[in-house]
Amino acid sequence: MNVIFDIGKVLIDFNFEEFTADLIGEEAAKAVIAASWHDPQWDLLDKGEMDFESVLEVFISKAPQYEAQIRQVFSRIGEIPKMRSYAIPLIKELKSKGHNVYYLSNYFTHLMKAAPQALEFTKYMDGGVFSCNEHITKPDERIYKILCQRYCLEPQECVFIDDTLKNVTAAQALGIRGIHFTGQSPEQLLEQILQE
Repeated sequence: MNVIFDIGKVLIDFNFEEFTADLIGEEAAKAVIAASWHDPQWDLLDKGEMDFESVLEVFISKAPQYEAQIRQVFSRIGEIPKMRSYAIPLIKELKSKGHNVYYLSNYFTHLMKAAPQALEFTKYMDGGVFSCNEHITKPDERIYKILCQRYCLEPQECVFIDDTLKNVTAAQALGIRGIHFTGQSPEQLLEQILQE
């Protein structure tokens, strides 16, 4: 079996809202979050269609009175992603049982460079696809097909875990078994993955 993991909020914590509120206060955070995290332009980062500074300028244009706060938050964005303690043990456990393990993630280049330690688990995996390298994000079916074609995976021999339901649904439409991650314990998740 081939096990495919989303990364954000599955194998790493990425609490943008909490980090922003702690850094600049609740009131400013609401404006900054609305102008960036909740803005459709964030997808351009994950698609690698615009460089980090250009997207930052777009976010600032949405809330110019908070330019200093937006720049402050994004200058420290590498502090946000934290690898979950179970990530490497879970991958090793699956590998020990003879399964191949991959990642399929909407992720942007600047964040990889700013926080490489958060992706430490990827060296234990058999490969994967980052959206920024393909210029496509989930739930576009093409990114799932890229992963399968690149690693010669048959969809019916794969299971995909993601915290976003529409991404799971897209995988299922291609014949991949899907697991919606909602905060299951590592033990519960492993049990779900191994169910045939």
